[in-house]
Amino acid sequence: MKKELVVKVKNLSKEFKVSQKSIKAIDNTSFNIYKEEFVGFIGQNGAGKTTTLKCLTGLLAPDEGEVRVLGHEPQKRDYDFLSSISLVMGNKSQLWWELPPIETFLLNKEIYQIEDTFFKKNLSEMVERLGITEAINIPVRKLSLGERMKCELVASFLHSPELLFLDEPTLGLDIVSQQKLRDFLADYQARNKATVILTSHNMEDIKNLCKRVIIIDKGKVLYDGRLTELTEKFVKEKFVRFVLPVPQQERKISGLGKILDFNGKIGLILVNRQKIKEVTKALIEKFDVEDIDIEEPSLESVVRNIWS
Repeated sequence: MKKELVVKVKNLSKEFKVSQKSIKAIDNTSFNIYKEEFVGFIGQNGAGKTTTLKCLTGLLAPDEGEVRVLGHEPQKRDYDFLSSISLVMGNKSQLWWELPPIETFLLNKEIYQIEDTFFKKNLSEMVERLGITEAINIPVRKLSLGERMKCELVASFLHSPELLFLDEPTLGLDIVSQQKLRDFLADYQARNKATVILTSHNMEDIKNLCKRVIIIDKGKVLYDGRLTELTEKFVKEKFVRFVLPVPQQERKISGLGKILDFNGKIGLILVNRQKIKEVTKALIEKFDVEDIDIEEPSLESVVRNIWS
C-alpha cells in the first residue's frame, strides 16, 4: 500500500544575514514525511530545527529548494493549509496572560470556524483527559507552567489539525507533567490519525513517541531512519549508575566497565551496550546493589558520533 506523502522537502536552503555575514541555517536539506508518522526532528542548538519548522509552516520562505506540505506551498499561507496544521512552541505562548484560557479557546473557535457541537465535544474531551477542568477558568498568569502548556495544546488542537509541529513541548516541565503530555500527544495522534513532527532536546520525548528520527546538524540531515537503528548503529556504550549498600574498593568494580565516577558507594561506569545485561547482573549478584539505573548517552553525544 502506497504511503500518503504529507511533507516534501527537496534541496531546501535558508540563510540569515548577521553583522554583514551570511549564516546558512539550512543547507540543501531533503526529506519526506508520510501520513500518520510521528517523527523526531532533533539536533543541537543552532542546528536548523526551528528554522526548518518555520519554513514548513510558512513563517519563513525558503531561499532555495522546494517545500510542499499537505499539497500546499506553506509560504502562501492559504486558509485551507493553516486550518489543517498546528504549531506548538514550548517557549512561545498564544494564551492571553491576564485572561482565562477559555477566552483563547473561544477566540480560536471563531478563527477556525469550528461548529458549536464539535467545539464543545472536542474541548470537553481534551480538558478531561489533561485534567485541567478548573484551570481553564483561571487567569493564565496564575497557572503553573504545566497547566499553561496543557492549555496551549488544547488551544492548538481544537480544530483537530491533521499535521502537528511540536517545538520543545515539554520544555521546563517536571517529570510527571512531561509524561502526562507525552501520553496525551500519543493518544491524540492515534485517535486522529495525525502526522506529527517533534523537536526536543529531551530524549525521553523522542524515545516515548517517535519510531523515526531525523537528525540535523549545521543545516544538513545527518541521519534519517528508525530510532532503534540509530542507537544500535551509532551508540556503542551506555552509562550504568549504581548505589552500593556498603563501601567497596574501586578495584572490585574496575573489570565491569570504564569507571567515570566512584566514591566507594555511588558509581558511574561506561559499558559496552552488548554487555549491559551481563554487567548489571554481576553488580546485583556481587554487591546486592541498593539502586541501579541504565542511561543512554546524551543527544549531543549521538550527534557527535554521527558527525565523526
